Amino acid sequence: MSCSGAELRIRFSPGHVQLVQEEVVPAPKVLVTGATGLLGRAMCKEFQNGGWLVIGTGYRRARPRLLRCDLTDEDAVRGLLHEYKPDVIVHCAAERRPDVVERHTEAAVNLNVHATSTLAKEAAVCGALFIYISTDYVFDGRNPPYGEDDSPNPLNVYGRSKLEGERETLRHCPGAVVLRVPILFGEVESVAESAVTSLWLKVQEESCTLDHCQQRFPTDTRDVAAVCRKLSERARQDSSIRGIFHFSGKQQMTKFEMAVTISQAFSLPSNHLIPLTEQPAASALRPINSQLNCSRLELLNLSVEPQPFASAISDCLWPFTPDKRWRQTVFH
Repeated sequence: MSCSGAELRIRFSPGHVQLVQEEVVPAPKVLVTGATGLLGRAMCKEFQNGGWLVIGTGYRRARPRLLRCDLTDEDAVRGLLHEYKPDVIVHCAAERRPDVVERHTEAAVNLNVHATSTLAKEAAVCGALFIYISTDYVFDGRNPPYGEDDSPNPLNVYGRSKLEGERETLRHCPGAVVLRVPILFGEVESVAESAVTSLWLKVQEESCTLDHCQQRFPTDTRDVAAVCRKLSERARQDSSIRGIFHFSGKQQMTKFEMAVTISQAFSLPSNHLIPLTEQPAASALRPINSQLNCSRLELLNLSVEPQPFASAISDCLWPFTPDKRWRQTVFH
């Protein structure tokens, strides 16, 4: 039984039955955009495990238990936030493939900039904490590592769109959090979903040339989600938790080195992998080394310690092995 924010409970003790009224503290609510995507799925799982009420949105890939919402439709976004009144919004939805952004710039800018602007405005109106996921590609990679206050200089349209999204976020919602992260991997639905897990296909080719020039810091989506939950819980109690933060995996690797590590993790040969030490041809320029300095999170005790890449990528890729049971026989 319940009444106006309180709950009536029957308490039994030897010889006594007592009706008591207890205050009910509702679970905090988080709205996750892009909940069907690689990072969004990890975000929903992390907040659910932390006792939050999770509202996930998707669009083209919306599925049961998720809300379908076109984030480029201002009225739809306004109605969504008015109806569900989240305490926190984590904005994961984005076009994050640099080469696709170069070819389909208008659609990418609509999502990465205009939808972000709308969400930031409405978050400010409804008093929700707004967390915007950004990228290390806002930097040119010429002078790493980069702190939160270093001047951005993106080399490609993707980086520029995410930087503009940051500026729109902080302009319309000064209490917002911007979290910059590098290349991501995680529990994928197909190996092609991440540029890191897609290396699994390269490992199995007879001969393959891989970039050994651009320095990357592969980062597990589960760790990013844990950081977002910690930021959310702290920011709800401490209004100084705002502005730009960096989070990154700690291991510096080229794609060639990632592929070799994947081969070794699964006891597969790697001598067919050929390192390419010249900048690979691509439609979008990439920074050579956009390493992020993550000291602000660490000083506030809001970071997490990443798993070593070899064990984390094994967790993500073992379902795609020919015999999914190998993991139990090898490690247990």
